[in-house]
Amino acid sequence: MLSRTVQKNLFKRSNAVSSVRFISAFSEIPLAPPDKILGIAEAYNKDSNPQKINLGVGAYRDDTGRPIIFPSVKKAEEKLLTAETEKEYTGIIGNKNFQNIIKNFIFNNSGKDVNGEKLIKDGRIVSSQTISGTGSLRVIADFLNRFYNTKHILVPKPTWANHIAVFNDAGITSEFYSYYDTSVNGLDFENLKSSLQNAQEGSIVLLHACCHNPTGMDLTAEQWDEVLAIVQEKSFYPLVDMAYQGFASGDPYKDISLIRRLNELVVAGNIPSYALCQSFAKNMGLYGERTGSISIVTESQEASTRIESQLKKLIRPMYSSPPIHGSKIVEQIFADESLFQSWLSDLNSVVGRLNSIRTKFYEKLDKTNYNWEHLNKQRGMFVYTGLTKEQVIELREKYSVYATEDGRFSISGINESNVDYLADAVNKVIAK
Repeated sequence: MLSRTVQKNLFKRSNAVSSVRFISAFSEIPLAPPDKILGIAEAYNKDSNPQKINLGVGAYRDDTGRPIIFPSVKKAEEKLLTAETEKEYTGIIGNKNFQNIIKNFIFNNSGKDVNGEKLIKDGRIVSSQTISGTGSLRVIADFLNRFYNTKHILVPKPTWANHIAVFNDAGITSEFYSYYDTSVNGLDFENLKSSLQNAQEGSIVLLHACCHNPTGMDLTAEQWDEVLAIVQEKSFYPLVDMAYQGFASGDPYKDISLIRRLNELVVAGNIPSYALCQSFAKNMGLYGERTGSISIVTESQEASTRIESQLKKLIRPMYSSPPIHGSKIVEQIFADESLFQSWLSDLNSVVGRLNSIRTKFYEKLDKTNYNWEHLNKQRGMFVYTGLTKEQVIELREKYSVYATEDGRFSISGINESNVDYLADAVNKVIAK
């Protein structure tokens, strides 16, 4: 029999070997590159220049450079504070009230879209609360990977970088279709149509409902009709991302013309189905509350039943059920007409400030060496400047102006106190 000392030594050696094996299992993991947007914020925070400007963040800032809570949201939270009686889990796809709000607000257009109303009445819309817009994209990506016959999505070039990451991680390959011509800083519409016409039939196609991210350049109603004609001809499955509803016009109802057109095509039998990813992060300022939804317009009520069951099966092991505070704020605002009107006013004010500062920035830019007219055609939270990567890096290194290297500026980072400094810095970089 081994002595106690020998047993202890063997035990230590065994633990050491196990520890080495455990460490070596992860020793070859490569360092992941930092997220481009979050990396900008980190670099900005470390900068000691008092004139530094952060134009990377895709969240609203007021004219003092500070984040806000919409007054209507604050009032809704105050009402919740006194009326709320529990913090129980909601259902896997959220509660029915939230789902009905989404259907009525977006698809029925609060009584103004007869086609959307018919789809709701016929039980052809399945809605689920999700973890904001990114969560809705991941859920639909996983759903399409499981059940759609093509694991292939067409995305505009450029698009929000996280789109491709979400789709690829869900097992769906991404391919660009033409969208923006950087040589003229404008929509590349003829090549857009051509690239879609030459794409694989039956592909999923990603469409930005409004305020295209990052370019801010949207299609006209007539251009959408041409694109949707190709969608029908090529049997594409439309996946609509709507993160900025209300930021194009200041009115959320005006910004869903694409949804109304798709509803019309579905009811007419020209498109069998489409999906929508939506978020209240921007238009209610509920960024950290992670409040969004996915909606799938189906071919029949019976199909809706099956699809809803599979959404529940998919979401249950993913995150079980969505958070409730943000959705309760939404419910509170839509349940109270005065709060609802207050929210519409809040949103319009936010968009009004962005439009005003966009105009001031444009007016202060030197037009001698560069045509800045495209800034006036873009809509939403961003301006796609057309600056080169090298120029953006120079702005960062010489002037402490932080933006993504594709030249996208978040307008909300511009205000009365820094617009002159920013325009002067851009003018100096352009003049070289």
